[in-house]
Amino acid sequence: MPLSVIIPTLNAGKLLEPLLSSLESQALPPSEILVVDSSSDDGTPEKARALGARVLTIARRDFDHGGARNLAARSSAGEFMVFLTQDALPRDAEFLKNLLRPFENPRVAAAYGRQVPRPEANPLERFARNFNYPETPRIKGREDIPALGIKAFFCTNVCCAVRRDAFEAAGGFPERAILNEDMMLAARLILSGRQVAYEPSAAVVHSHVYTLWRTFERYFDIGVSLARAPWILEAARPEGEGGRYLLEAARTLWRNGEGAWLGRLGAESVFKYAGYRLGLSERFLPRALKRRLGMHKSFWDRG
Repeated sequence: MPLSVIIPTLNAGKLLEPLLSSLESQALPPSEILVVDSSSDDGTPEKARALGARVLTIARRDFDHGGARNLAARSSAGEFMVFLTQDALPRDAEFLKNLLRPFENPRVAAAYGRQVPRPEANPLERFARNFNYPETPRIKGREDIPALGIKAFFCTNVCCAVRRDAFEAAGGFPERAILNEDMMLAARLILSGRQVAYEPSAAVVHSHVYTLWRTFERYFDIGVSLARAPWILEAARPEGEGGRYLLEAARTLWRNGEGAWLGRLGAESVFKYAGYRLGLSERFLPRALKRRLGMHKSFWDRG
């Protein structure tokens, strides 16, 4: 099965060798590994080539989440394309094999895997990963939108696979999107009648620890991305998801004897909501302020 793995990088440092080594030792090894590098200055391109990857280089100022991945996709040859981030490490040698299993169903156009928190992840991050990436597999189609709302479109290119023909028919990832390019691609696929699969047996170790301000910045960018893609909110509303997350998180912390984290949960919720709402209203804000409020500063430098 021709399989291309695509990884955007920027100063990947010590992350690159274990990632590429893990991919080469998979039960279903990739036909090729493409690294699209944003002009790293720590030797990432040279290390990637030495480890057997093909490297495409772009200027750092030109990086775009969708555009960089589309560039690599056009340069790849696989019938299936697997997109990974540099900080996502496959949990075992069955990762690629399991990620491609849902494509036995011809209606499935994309599949994404489970994210397992790092050992050092705090209780809130552990909960977030388990909430968004449960142990039960699921296939989502247009018929699931009434029940799932915007969660029907949830997909992540931290680790996902896409059929090339479906990817090209959908126009690839949207370019000049500040964030959520993976969800937008999934939405296009689902609204066209295809399906997106969640396959938890395909797992990567991946999590983040954000400060409260960094959390605000991320959710500001989420709001901006949805404000600039109103068709997603017209197709599926997100109401209720935040409240369900907050209630379940509080219950889990209390049940696990981690009630000391409830204050942090409340603070994070306030920062998330404030960032998201401001992002949705970004058209009323001056560009200089939006650059200060968002996580992806370079987005606002390109006009």
